[in-house]
Amino acid sequence: MRSISRLEKTLFRLQGQHACFAWLIEQIGARPGAVIELGLGQGRTYDHLRRHLPGRDIYVFDRVNKAYDDCQPDADHLFLGEIDSTFPELMKRAAGQAILANSDLGSFDRARNGQTARMIARLLPEAMAPGGFIMSDLPLDLPGFAPLPLPEKAPADSYYLYQKQG
Repeated sequence: MRSISRLEKTLFRLQGQHACFAWLIEQIGARPGAVIELGLGQGRTYDHLRRHLPGRDIYVFDRVNKAYDDCQPDADHLFLGEIDSTFPELMKRAAGQAILANSDLGSFDRARNGQTARMIARLLPEAMAPGGFIMSDLPLDLPGFAPLPLPEKAPADSYYLYQKQG
């Protein structure tokens, strides 16, 4: 198996992310529930979500805000700082109410990715509504969630999908 370049990895991740979002937006349709975005980055994914899921609460987490000016969440939906420290504040407001969570926190550091995946798997389940979906750029160990196949247009292993059972 040949290794892929960082450019290819980024391309496949973005293709996978786009295909997963298209599929998930159809799946959640009119079902109520908030959206959680772990990793604001420059705000491109947040911008995509707010355009395709208008009227939903979209809670966004990141260490610092580096989003483009036109991709800014409002102050009530933006949590800045270490996610471990800021996520409990959301649980006071919206535990068990998220219909969709996207985690885009992976890096090229394997050890850090393992730590990040364990943190995500510890934090997100409590936030999710029954039947809610988690989408991640890292594979997660999520008891009580079923792994789902990727949509047809998503490259293999570019993203990971899970649905809360029950």
